[in-house]
Amino acid sequence: RMRREVHGYGLDVSTEMLATATAHVKSRRLQDRIKLTHCFAEQLDYAKTFGLDAPFDAVFFSYSLSMIPPFREAIDAALASLKRGGVMYVVDFWDQEKWPGPFRTGLKRWLDLFHVHFRPELLEYLQELDAKGTGSLAIKPVAGRYAYIATFRKL
Repeated sequence: RMRREVHGYGLDVSTEMLATATAHVKSRRLQDRIKLTHCFAEQLDYAKTFGLDAPFDAVFFSYSLSMIPPFREAIDAALASLKRGGVMYVVDFWDQEKWPGPFRTGLKRWLDLFHVHFRPELLEYLQELDAKGTGSLAIKPVAGRYAYIATFRKL
């Protein structure tokens, strides 16, 4: 609300989640600055999806790539819709390496109920993109590797 120049664009495959988000946006009277749409992440295109003339400054994936089977395609679409020098942030579950075994086991079983899985290949893919010179990657653990924040700056 304090940064009038900031505009947000969100997408989700769940109509229920979009309805909830739309209600929040409307209740805060931000519908002129936040646009939401029903779409798969791998279909993201700043021009086609939102009718924008310029790519995004930043893209956020918050606890979502662990539920998107074509996560590589989602990342590639996000990077294609990100301007040079823009940043993609990925926050998701990690391996809970620093947590006690029973906690890790219980959490993994609970997440399995929702088809959520830690995917080491997701971080490996981001590292490959970094190695290829697509961008620069920094990974920060959160709460004993309960989760991670990956920051990928597009070059």
